[in-house]
Amino acid sequence: MQNIELLTPGHWADYELIDSGDFAKLERFGRLITARPEPQAIWPKSLTETEWKRLANATFRRDARNEERGKWQLRPGTPEQWWIEYKYRKMCLRMRLGLTSFKHVGVFPEQAANWEYIYDRVSEIGQGARVLNLFAYTGGATLAAAAAGAAVTHVDSVKQVVSWARENMEASGLNGVRWIVDDALKFVKREVKRERRYEGIILDPPAYGRGPAGERWILEQQIDELLETCAQLLVPGHGFLVFNLYSMGFSALLARGIADQFFGRCDEGQMGELYFSDRSGKSLPLSTFYRFAR
Repeated sequence: MQNIELLTPGHWADYELIDSGDFAKLERFGRLITARPEPQAIWPKSLTETEWKRLANATFRRDARNEERGKWQLRPGTPEQWWIEYKYRKMCLRMRLGLTSFKHVGVFPEQAANWEYIYDRVSEIGQGARVLNLFAYTGGATLAAAAAGAAVTHVDSVKQVVSWARENMEASGLNGVRWIVDDALKFVKREVKRERRYEGIILDPPAYGRGPAGERWILEQQIDELLETCAQLLVPGHGFLVFNLYSMGFSALLARGIADQFFGRCDEGQMGELYFSDRSGKSLPLSTFYRFAR
C-alpha cells in the first residue's frame, strides 16, 4: 500500500505563506504581499487584522453579486504586474504575476513540488521527450519540462492565458513549446485519432471551466473520459503522469484510484497533498496529487 505523502516545495526564495486563517491567506510573492480568500484556511488567523492591513500591498475583496469575481484594493505605489523566479538544479523559471478579477495572480506556488518532479523525469528520459500539459494555465509545468529539454504541447482554453505562458517562456530563455488554445477533452480525442504519443502527461483540471467555444467542463462528469483518452496517448511502459486536483473533497486516494482504472496500477506511484506552512506553523493544504513514472 502506498503512503500518503505531504510535500512542500523547498526552493522558493520568492514565495512565503506568512499567515492563514478565517478563510484567507497572507502571502509574499517576491517583494509584494497579497491577502486573498482561501476556503481551506478554516482556523483563526495568528496575526491581527491590523497586522494584515499593515503588511498587505494588495487585498482581494469579493464582489457581493458574484462569488467568483472581485477587486483588488492596492496600497499606493503597488504595481499590478511584477516578476518572480523559481530555481532548481539548472532550471531558472521567470514568471510574470498579475492581479486578476478571479483572485489568482498567475502562479500556484505549491505546484513547484511537481515542477521539480517533471524536470527530473524529463531529464531521465532525455532531450526531445514529448510532454503534454493540459489545463496548462500560465505554464509553470510547461517551463519545467522545457527547461529539462522536452518538446512540450501546452493546452489551455483561454487565449490570454496561453499568451501569458508564452511571455513566461520567453522571459525564462526557453523554447520548444507548441501552443494550443482548445478544449482539453476535444484536443486529446483528436490526438488519439492522429496516433500521437507522449512520454509525459500533466493534468491539472479545475472543478469547473469553459472551453474556447463555451464548452462546459465539470470535473466529476468528465474526468473519467479524459483519463481514458489520455491513457491512449502515454507511451506504453515508458513515461510519466502528473495528475493534480484542487477540488475540495477529492482525496489523493481518489486521484490514484481514478488514474489506476485507466493507466493501470503502478506500485512506484506517489500520492499525497501539496501544502505550505505559515510562520506560525499552521499547515495549509492546497491540492492533492497522484504521479508515477515507469
